[in-house]
Amino acid sequence: MGKRIAPPDSQGPIEPVNLHEALEERYLAYALSTIMHRALPDVRDGLKPVHRRLLYAMRQLKLDPEGGFKKCARVVGDVIGKYHPHGDRAVYDALVRLAQDFSVRYPLVDGQGNFGNVDGDNAAAMRYTEARLTSVAAVLLDGIDEDAIDFRPNYDGEDEEPVVLPANFPNLLANGSSGIAVGMATNIPPHNAGELCDAALHLIKFPNATADKLVDLVPGPDFPTGGILVEPRESIVQSYKTGRGSFRLRARWEQEDTGRGTYQIVVTEIPYQVQKARLVERIAELLQAKKLPFLADVRDESTDIVRLILEPKSRNIDPVLLMESMFKLTELETRFPLNMNVLSRGQVPNVIGLRRALREWLDHRQVVLVRRSKFRLAKIDHRLEVLAGYLIVYLNLDKVIKIIREKDEPKPELMRAFKMTDIQAEAILNMRLRSLRKLEEMELRREHDALTKERKELKSLLGSKDRQWRRIGDEIEALKAQFGQKTELGRRRTSFAEAPEGADIDLAEAMIEKEPITIVLSEKGWIRAIRGHQTALDSLIFKEGDRLQRAVQAQTTDTLLLFATNGRFYTLGADKLPGGRGHGDPFRLMVDIEDASDAIEIFVHEPGRKLLVASTSGHGFIVPEDEVVAMTRKGKQVLNIPDGEEAVLCTPVDGDSIAVIGDNRKLLLFALKELPEMTRGKGVRLQRYKDGGLADAKIFKKKEGLPYTDSAGRDFVISDLRDWWGARAQAGRLPPKGFPKSNSFGPRFG
Repeated sequence: MGKRIAPPDSQGPIEPVNLHEALEERYLAYALSTIMHRALPDVRDGLKPVHRRLLYAMRQLKLDPEGGFKKCARVVGDVIGKYHPHGDRAVYDALVRLAQDFSVRYPLVDGQGNFGNVDGDNAAAMRYTEARLTSVAAVLLDGIDEDAIDFRPNYDGEDEEPVVLPANFPNLLANGSSGIAVGMATNIPPHNAGELCDAALHLIKFPNATADKLVDLVPGPDFPTGGILVEPRESIVQSYKTGRGSFRLRARWEQEDTGRGTYQIVVTEIPYQVQKARLVERIAELLQAKKLPFLADVRDESTDIVRLILEPKSRNIDPVLLMESMFKLTELETRFPLNMNVLSRGQVPNVIGLRRALREWLDHRQVVLVRRSKFRLAKIDHRLEVLAGYLIVYLNLDKVIKIIREKDEPKPELMRAFKMTDIQAEAILNMRLRSLRKLEEMELRREHDALTKERKELKSLLGSKDRQWRRIGDEIEALKAQFGQKTELGRRRTSFAEAPEGADIDLAEAMIEKEPITIVLSEKGWIRAIRGHQTALDSLIFKEGDRLQRAVQAQTTDTLLLFATNGRFYTLGADKLPGGRGHGDPFRLMVDIEDASDAIEIFVHEPGRKLLVASTSGHGFIVPEDEVVAMTRKGKQVLNIPDGEEAVLCTPVDGDSIAVIGDNRKLLLFALKELPEMTRGKGVRLQRYKDGGLADAKIFKKKEGLPYTDSAGRDFVISDLRDWWGARAQAGRLPPKGFPKSNSFGPRFG
């Protein structure tokens, strides 16, 4: 082993340190620093330290809204040198964001030059751009020189910086904030300042106002880039109540006619924080990958105003369905998360709701008002003391001049002769000769009276909480007039709407290319879909011993319902059936059905229609068709079948009367209203039989007569119904001469 080398004396002795404890201690220090001094905003002024230091440094440089601009490099240099010892790029990026009207709802920096754009392009270098404060920033800083807030030493102790700004503007909610700390994050969307003022005024009058009431005044976020919020109100209320949630935001679009029945979609507003260039690029990628079936082309015709053109593949495509597909597959719809994690009182990180956020801002405004009032009161007291000394001079001008001329130390002599305070004597000795004019005395008396009156009002204000809240209310009203919805800056940009109901279903259907097909079901249960609406069914080929049971004309976008002898309905997608080449596939492979059961009827689902279902025993009832659609392969049990019986009939309800015929060839007619409407059950007896069971049934309109079709396909109508008309559950009579021997009324559907 080599010889151990002792450390140089200058480094001192080596001390053993537990690595686990050292890492814990250092990481905790880093985490606290990130949470307290970097990532989370203060609930009172809504600013992180870098933004607060930027605004304060710009004020120190006298970059007021009415003043001139200064190079951003100068501002960044001051911020880094005096308050924020971090990289210049990070500070400049923070400054740039405060100037971007598409990033910040109420910009705090007025930028001159290239400050980036909604496409995601960066701002010009800081040596080229210039900046000054906006009127919103001026309101945030208003009163900072009047002891409204505390100051603390800067990082090197040579200067001071504000702990928080006076914030006569609800900046936390108006401009929002986002940040990632250690173990926690924050994400607050921007809101409308006018609406926040209304909510704050309501909260002053009703401190225990509920989140539900506040949402009446602040219905949701108001994003700088506009868009349409499609989040349900209940969800918004819950989000504002807990401080956690999300908001569903969509692009704003309109349909533009391009002549000859064609159209194009124009997107005028895109969701917040979505880069337009990246959005267009992503749409183009999806288009190339053939994942946007309704879109033919996309192009960007934007200037300062967003104008994104979406061209449909065909003029027959519904524009709403086109946009629903775009919302589903692209960033034309986004979810903006809400995580209102803030520093309460600038020290405690916690997640708060809308009411508490406004409450803490109002409480801060009260503290600021009291501190500014006390500061002003001290100034008035000092000035009144000086004015009282000045008035003594006017009453004893010659004597005062004599003392000043003759005495080596006039100050103590003046204090003794006229019982003055040190402040008054100092003020008289510093007075200019030109101030001794006679007119000055009258002005001083007027000033004295005005200050005395103001002092009385301030004393009254400081002594009454009610007066303080009235004053804060007046300030908020003035703020609302300056930045409310009647102003260009304050008008609401994000509107509200409801997402179209059933759009997901329509979209799924629309994704399928619509074309006519004929569904063929054989008696042995083989099913297939032949292109086109076939009429020459005699040419169809089946397996040996098999033949046609049903042929249904449909579209590939249709939903098919299959009714089986077990009383269950099964749902099939027309687009998922095997093609017409060959004999198809057994339908049993597509649904879970027992071997003993077989298909009775297959037909196209028509929402809103009603069906008559019945069993061999002659029991049945009416069921709404919407209630029989099954969501699983197991189907939906509708008609309960006792042992030894089967379901035998399913036919649409279109009329006011029902005709029933049994295997015993007895025909019975009665009013449809005698049958109950149910969603599941055995049903009631339609007809009574001594032998056999139910053969067929048909719903018809009594005044038009009972129609039927014979085996040769010829149509007939029985007009005189008196011989067979009766009541439900009777036996009936033999049908008229010529009625089909199959005891069937003909096709049930179509």
